[in-house]
Amino acid sequence: MNNVNGQTAAQKNDYDLLVVGGGSGGYAAARTARALGANVAIVDQGPLGGLCILRGCMPSKTLIATSDLMHEIREAGGLGVRAAEPRVDFRATIERKREVIRGFADYRIEGLQTFELIEGPARFLSDRELAVGDRVLRAPNFIIATGSVVAPPAFPGLSEVGYIDSDAALDLDAPPKSLIVLGGGYVAIELGQFFARIGVPTTIVIRSPRLLTAADNDIGEALTGYLRDEGIRIVTEAKIERAERAGDRKRIVYRKDGAEASVEAQEIFYALGRVPNIEGLDLEKAGVRSHPVAGIEVDATMRTSNRCIFAIGDVIGKYPLVHVAIQEGEIAARNAMTNGHIEIDYTLSKAHTIFSDPQVAIAGETEKELQASGVAYLKAVFPFDDHGKAISIGKTKGFVKMLAAPDDGRILGAAVLGAQASDLIHEVLVAMYFRATVFDFVRVPHLHPTMAEILTNPAEELVVQIEGARMAAARGDLQVTAVVPS
Repeated sequence: MNNVNGQTAAQKNDYDLLVVGGGSGGYAAARTARALGANVAIVDQGPLGGLCILRGCMPSKTLIATSDLMHEIREAGGLGVRAAEPRVDFRATIERKREVIRGFADYRIEGLQTFELIEGPARFLSDRELAVGDRVLRAPNFIIATGSVVAPPAFPGLSEVGYIDSDAALDLDAPPKSLIVLGGGYVAIELGQFFARIGVPTTIVIRSPRLLTAADNDIGEALTGYLRDEGIRIVTEAKIERAERAGDRKRIVYRKDGAEASVEAQEIFYALGRVPNIEGLDLEKAGVRSHPVAGIEVDATMRTSNRCIFAIGDVIGKYPLVHVAIQEGEIAARNAMTNGHIEIDYTLSKAHTIFSDPQVAIAGETEKELQASGVAYLKAVFPFDDHGKAISIGKTKGFVKMLAAPDDGRILGAAVLGAQASDLIHEVLVAMYFRATVFDFVRVPHLHPTMAEILTNPAEELVVQIEGARMAAARGDLQVTAVVPS
């Protein structure tokens, strides 16, 4: 009998902890709690494996590998390699994806089965009872990790006309003859570019003036231009009015600059996000506050409005990232099992990447975030087309950007739009973890010629800016060097 959180698992309680959802976050929570000596069970309605493995990052990146290779072959002439126009074997591409995902899923299921695994939809009966089928499970602590689901259609006529969402887009038997993508976030960009590169005429329709509106404007504007250069049509500042049939095709009608316009294609890809998966959980019976779009309310310890129930991952609507869900799960489990108050810090863990081409990776604070919080900062930008290694391998799209505190040069954030961005950003993350300054960064040896070397350029420029400001201050000169948000 385990003694956890000062409580004995008496007969009225079946478990010390019940984890609802067996994805990456739930699995990390269960594993952490078990290591602390808890009697843990995992409840999952299936299919087992979690969003990332089954319908998210892993299948999408597996498919993108094919379209990226096709693009490399098309661009090979720039390096003096003559190749015929590549042709995709879509069935083989999908079968490879399914095989890869089966391997990942089998491995995860193997791990889940080391716990007591209870399969079926769950609903709370009270703050200590959970119904799964005809079973009633009891525990003094719960962690909700049920993830997210595709957001419902937001435009008139879309359900009647029919569309594919991100789940369906990853598992088609054949590519559409033409495609309209609704949305300008990472799912729309990654899969929209995938389809375009395998030969599907693709149009992206967005409400904003650029892709990636949450990112800094320079990143969104540059990426929008690069995708247009590839032949992807991007309709910006379009207010979608409705979807309708157009013979054997589908039509999106939108309003732009005060006039009505439309675009047609064989298929519509609805890529306007996901919402927390809370329907049917009966959270109100457990005293857990939630919102259908914002998700379950939690504090920094991952506790909900019911102090014995925790929530993590996509279901809290914070940062829909696997590494964040894992971190949240580990913190929630420790707090649940020790009555602890460990608080999560998203400063570093909110770092993310978008596997477009060129890739986007962001660490720490963005300019938008610093401006919104009124924090002064310095910035420096350096383009890939002025970097030796990038020029030599023909990867000259994009830029790197670094942000630093104007007083001591501490690195506040960085962004990479360019080749290998998802790998390059980790160098900045390590530096920020140790609270490094740009002065520290430039002292770290960087091998030449490498792509990582590019990050020394904005760091060096920031050093010059800070030292120049200090010299000016010593002379009594008036010199403004920092961006001071209004």
